[in-house]
Amino acid sequence: MNELLSTLPPAWEISLALVLALIVAWVVSSMARWLLRGRAKLGTATSIVITIVATALGLLVAGALDHNLRLLSLPAVMFTLGFSVGGIALYAAVAAHFQPQRAPEISVMLASGESDRVEFKSTARVNLHTGQRDEKMEQVIAKTVCAFLNADGGTLVIGVDDAGTPLGLDADLATMKAPDLDRYELWLRDLLTATLGQNAAALAQIEFPEVAGPDEVARPVCAITCRPSPRPVYLEPSKAAVPEFWLRSGNSTRHLKVNEATEYVMHRWPLNLGSSLAAQMRAAVRFSEAR
Repeated sequence: MNELLSTLPPAWEISLALVLALIVAWVVSSMARWLLRGRAKLGTATSIVITIVATALGLLVAGALDHNLRLLSLPAVMFTLGFSVGGIALYAAVAAHFQPQRAPEISVMLASGESDRVEFKSTARVNLHTGQRDEKMEQVIAKTVCAFLNADGGTLVIGVDDAGTPLGLDADLATMKAPDLDRYELWLRDLLTATLGQNAAALAQIEFPEVAGPDEVARPVCAITCRPSPRPVYLEPSKAAVPEFWLRSGNSTRHLKVNEATEYVMHRWPLNLGSSLAAQMRAAVRFSEAR
């Protein structure tokens, strides 16, 4: 025991190393949060803890390579710094990959045009060719939201033409008994719930930013921001209709056939090991009973 204690560094060196480790963890985690601003959200406490754990791992590796290594020597400091940077970098990469990306500002969306994450619609209820309410327009809104949910998410902007010019929501609001944005949002929620289901509708965030058009007049538009769904979302145009699977592909919304949808769902939302084995067992039992 005495021999073991004699090999330990002095108390002042350990206390100084702990303080330095905490400072390094705070600095490295702060730099990581600054570098990843807008791309990923890193919790302060979590990033500091991960950096400290990586620092301890670096010291452990350095000590294993050189049993006589001093705690505050240059090689030890370089090892711990390298491991702390590597640990927070790995954590940041995982967070950036799995966290949903933040939607850009509405003005940036309109200037950039339609893409795999952005779609423009002039109206949600009114056919501009006839000037009348058209249920087909409503179904287009539900299809687009369904497609975003089944892909990597995106934003549907209503009240904007194909070129990104703000038109406003006056045409849609004129078809409602109470022409206000609260009633408009309530109608949209009901539409998405009826066609996509309650859980899928809850993944959509509805906002009404005001955007100035070419005449410098600010008009409200409707931005429906969709997060990627954790499970497949199917569109049911009516109670008697067959559910449909829609997917965002490039800057278009595609309707997948049954075989295409099945293959996509299997790759996008694979069963876990337990569920997969259970499904295989049930299939084997059904096959044996059929014979």
